[in-house]
Amino acid sequence: MTWTDDLARCQSPAMPVANQHRYARRPRLLAATAALLCAAAAGCAPQDDSDSAKSPGTASGAAPAKGSCVKGKLATETAGKLTVGTDKPAYAPWFQDDDPSNGKGFESAVAYAVAERLGYGRSDVVWQTVPFQNSFAPGEKKFDFDLNQISISDERRRAVDFSPGYYDVRQAVIALKDSPAAKATSVADLKRVKLGAQVGSTSLDVLDDVIKPDQRPAVFQKNDFAKTALKNGQVDAIIVDLPTAFYITSAEVTEAKIVGQFDAKGGKAEQFGLVLDKGSALTACVGDAVDALRKDGTLTRLEKKWLSEAADAPVLK
Repeated sequence: MTWTDDLARCQSPAMPVANQHRYARRPRLLAATAALLCAAAAGCAPQDDSDSAKSPGTASGAAPAKGSCVKGKLATETAGKLTVGTDKPAYAPWFQDDDPSNGKGFESAVAYAVAERLGYGRSDVVWQTVPFQNSFAPGEKKFDFDLNQISISDERRRAVDFSPGYYDVRQAVIALKDSPAAKATSVADLKRVKLGAQVGSTSLDVLDDVIKPDQRPAVFQKNDFAKTALKNGQVDAIIVDLPTAFYITSAEVTEAKIVGQFDAKGGKAEQFGLVLDKGSALTACVGDAVDALRKDGTLTRLEKKWLSEAADAPVLK
């Protein structure tokens, strides 16, 4: 066995007990040399050099311990930066002008408020395009957190982490004003019409679990496609969250109206949450930031500024 073998043993997991006596008989000089070389190595610990490893967020190059929230020095995807994901196009009123980086729109404003709490300035925030379905799908993420009107659910928690909710939301029905669906005053009235919603969304959950339509619903990859189908008469009505419903009917499909909104399922408010990688070292820090923004009134202030129209709509029972 050479001195390099000794060094390799130092860098490897714990040595089996059965080999310790034999190894102890090595010449003292050889053992001392190996110990010196081991001390010079990177703490005798194996290094994760895969491209999926997180970049350290501290000046010393060591990632902070899980739960350590040193401002501006977290174990982020890119050292010194905060990578935030959302889908494209980025819809109003959550974003403005399809530009998440401008700070306009409720979710853009929330993202920068969270970043500030974590110690990152606007210039430190890097936006990344992440399709809605991919944001909460199983697998390692390349963002630090994602926000895209993603509802917190137990099923999604199996694949990703969530922050506490940053917005309480209800789902709503939009229909063309001359559609049979526009006359609906109850959930039962919607069972007979052709409905649509975005795949993987809680809007589709409400359609399936609350309305339970007689016809198979249309399922769309994006809300853009759902809106086009509504305009073209391919569906009688679509289900979206209430703030989006107000925006669509006021700015995009003005010939449509909000038919009504739904009660919270099971009496529990549906909430949007920030999505993080499963087991992310940032989960606790991001959660603390969201809690602080709710406690100091920032979330309420941003909601009033960007979502003020989403106040009232008939409740369908």
